[in-house]
Amino acid sequence: MAEVPEAAPGRLAVLLRHLWPPGAAPAAAAAGPLTACPTSAQVVSAKHPVQFCYTLDNSLLTPAQRHFYEENGYLLIKNLVSDEDIERFRNEFARICRKEVKVPGMVVMRDVTIAKSEFVPDEKAVTKVQDFQDDEELFRYCTLPQIIKYIECFTGPDILAMHTMLINKPPDPGKKSSRHPMHQDLHYFPFRPADRIVCAWTAMERVDRSNGCLVVLPGTHKGSLKVHDYPDWEGGVNKMYHGVRDYDANAPRVHLPMEKGDTVFFHPLLIHGSGMNRTEGFRKMLNKVLSRLGVSPSWQFVDVLGFEEDALNSVPNPACAMLLLFPLTAQPISFCINPLLRVLLSFAANWNSSLPAK
Repeated sequence: MAEVPEAAPGRLAVLLRHLWPPGAAPAAAAAGPLTACPTSAQVVSAKHPVQFCYTLDNSLLTPAQRHFYEENGYLLIKNLVSDEDIERFRNEFARICRKEVKVPGMVVMRDVTIAKSEFVPDEKAVTKVQDFQDDEELFRYCTLPQIIKYIECFTGPDILAMHTMLINKPPDPGKKSSRHPMHQDLHYFPFRPADRIVCAWTAMERVDRSNGCLVVLPGTHKGSLKVHDYPDWEGGVNKMYHGVRDYDANAPRVHLPMEKGDTVFFHPLLIHGSGMNRTEGFRKMLNKVLSRLGVSPSWQFVDVLGFEEDALNSVPNPACAMLLLFPLTAQPISFCINPLLRVLLSFAANWNSSLPAK
């Protein structure tokens, strides 16, 4: 048993000679305690493949595009649908508005505030064509090869069109009914899994903030489906649209200006919406009607939401001559003093008295 202590240092010296690099044993022994030498596995770091939750492996999307969709929940592809196809879809929409096409099950929605106007053709009154899967021409959009190949990147090859819409956003009639509150499409979809659902949205003409382009809250697709209801908006809201109740209204948002044929693909949980169409098309048409009555170009139609209810109730019918006309170059003045307004009001009163009694 006395030989064990003497043999132990020898065995340890043999072991240390195997651990030290050749020629380094004396220096290492003089240096004292051993130090660890990194192995090749520690020197060369391995890169593991990134796991994508919202896109499938494919040869179409670049890694940068997949990363963008992963983080933001939408992907914009420029100039995906040709002008020729867009024009064919527009022509079919016009035929539907003229009631030349009737498809069983297809829903044609009209903005009541616009449809009641005698100055607007039918196409401007129609705001949406929904469930057009049995319209051969419009459903052709869902079969376009360039659309299908992008859809497969999100859903795989087993594709089914679950909801079809053509949205028309006429110039707002002054009721703010052309805006669409922030919402999640999954609110309307009774099927899952959500990560294998994608929306394809193609612009049929140039869209920007002036005519109500899409606006999105990037990254919200990573959250859950939120409670939807009618939003508490001043001036009311189009009753066909629900909005998200409890989202952060101060969260960063991105507007998506798009050119004709551009297509955006987005996740059904992405919070998105659109603003009013503030372009002048409908308003210019009304102004032309006024010009035929001899009204100066310096007079325009304006929003009257700021008027108090009592004042509105005391105005004779029709009220447009008094309430909607104000000079652009001066402050509003009393209608009883301004000669032009007196003339118009007299014209309105005479016209009103000539109407048959209700």
